[in-house]
Amino acid sequence: MATVFDAAAYVLAAKGPMSAMKLQKLVYYSQAWSLVWTERPLFQERIEAWANGPVAPELYARHRGAFIVSDGDIPGDPSALSVEERDTINVILEFYGEKPAQWLSELSHNEAPWKEAREDLPDGVRGNREITLASMAEYYGSL
Repeated sequence: MATVFDAAAYVLAAKGPMSAMKLQKLVYYSQAWSLVWTERPLFQERIEAWANGPVAPELYARHRGAFIVSDGDIPGDPSALSVEERDTINVILEFYGEKPAQWLSELSHNEAPWKEAREDLPDGVRGNREITLASMAEYYGSL
């Protein structure tokens, strides 16, 4: 199975350098829609409901402190993705890829998986509750 690093490296190879926030959101939406379209996760790493939206902590640990993330900054291997996985990410990039990071963050804040994981946390407060695969599959599958 591919890793979150493989997915992130693929996104960066396809779209070029971008903000860390935007990369996190594109990886999140790739995971969510993979669950709907293929009924399988794209990667196994956890996604958490942080104050600025969904974040894969393991990916964050690799780009922490960087505002802009480039292709060589992430230790992933895009060739580790299957054709089906690349197709999923390509659709995500086609739909969400030109959106600003803040727009993607606000979108995720209005969707059930992030809201439910942060249920009783005040705005802006740190949190590390998991956005479960089940919650993503259920919500995005209903759209």
